Amino acid sequence: MGPDVKEQLDNILSQYDGDSADLIPILQEAQGKFSYLPKQVMQGIAKFLRLPESTVYGVSTFYAQFKLTPTGKRMVKVCRGTACHVRGGARILQEIETQLGIKPGETTEDLEYSLEAIACFGSCALAPVVVIDDNVYGRVTTAKVRQLLADTK
Repeated sequence: MGPDVKEQLDNILSQYDGDSADLIPILQEAQGKFSYLPKQVMQGIAKFLRLPESTVYGVSTFYAQFKLTPTGKRMVKVCRGTACHVRGGARILQEIETQLGIKPGETTEDLEYSLEAIACFGSCALAPVVVIDDNVYGRVTTAKVRQLLADTK
């Protein structure tokens, strides 16, 4: 683990007393700091909490919120719910895949974008829905996808 990563992890861990019940909050905070959970960070957390590395790995792979690979600076999420599907969500996802050159769960090589397909955003009246970072876009078309991605580059 590099000195900078170790220092940042030590800052996170200094707020905790080493109780194994703090595993999830520590993982959440570490991911917030590093944008994902590097192997060395999970090993450091396991050591701090006196837990087997397999336990930390198991928890971090069980919950979908935790990422084990670097994510892009921009997060693009496409709704795959019923209303979005009926209104062309599959075409929207396909257009985003084409524009970014990645599939759901992947990140562009330049670490600029990550793509996720989400079960439902609960914004059915706006279907099809795309969320880029924290911005919700409704009634999206393939032409609008190209514009949205051009605007975020």
